[in-house]
Amino acid sequence: MNAQLQTQPNDALVIAGKSYASRLLVGTGKYKDPDETRRAIEASGAQIVTVAIRRTNIGQDKSQPNLLDVLPPARYTILPNTAGCYTAEDALRTCRLARELLDGHALVKLEVLGDPKTLYPDIPATLKAAETLIREGFQVMVYTSDDPIAAKRLEEMGCVAVMPLAAPIGSGLGIQNRYNVLTIVENAKVPILVDAGVGTASDAAIAMELGCDGVLMNTAIAEAKDPVRMAGAMRHAIIAGREAFLAGRMPRRRFASASSPVSGLPF
Repeated sequence: MNAQLQTQPNDALVIAGKSYASRLLVGTGKYKDPDETRRAIEASGAQIVTVAIRRTNIGQDKSQPNLLDVLPPARYTILPNTAGCYTAEDALRTCRLARELLDGHALVKLEVLGDPKTLYPDIPATLKAAETLIREGFQVMVYTSDDPIAAKRLEEMGCVAVMPLAAPIGSGLGIQNRYNVLTIVENAKVPILVDAGVGTASDAAIAMELGCDGVLMNTAIAEAKDPVRMAGAMRHAIIAGREAFLAGRMPRRRFASASSPVSGLPF
């Protein structure tokens, strides 16, 4: 891994007390085979890899290939998620199973869906599940809508990261409401990571330029014509967007401003 393509050590992403050089989080679904999964994730530079417990074998079925053989926990932080859960109860069962399979692993990504067409989150059910998981000692990263009020409530109850959608899951539409995302970022005291809707590298860069702490994506990489190459593009986009945010962009102006100074010239 080229260290020059990671963020600076003093600008690490910190989640649940652990520091990460990469601000790109990636999923493991939709790839054509485990080898492509491995190569794309390596190209992304990601250190946190999310796994859908209801759809992926990480030891539940001893007769099938285990994803952890390709993505070893010694190298990656495995982030089990509750994708496909439509009730708080299903999400709770899934997180408890993940903790058992991963030897007491506490970090989880909670998503409770409310609609099969849009895959928008069910916020009341999400709040209910998050409250129970936190009480049981889980470290909850939570998928939510781009509603600043919902995001703040999830933060205040103890979620370690809040993950508002940019657009519907798998849509590739990019950030549809930048001002809501910006409001969430400005009011947050925990990491804010855009989750869902990213389609290409410019979408990831925009999220980072808004001040988001990171971006989680899957479909944008896995469904690209060349997933490995797209993973590398996303890696660069995250870094470029973060650097631009830290640098501070120039003010927008309605009219032109000369790029070379003209005052004091003899003509």
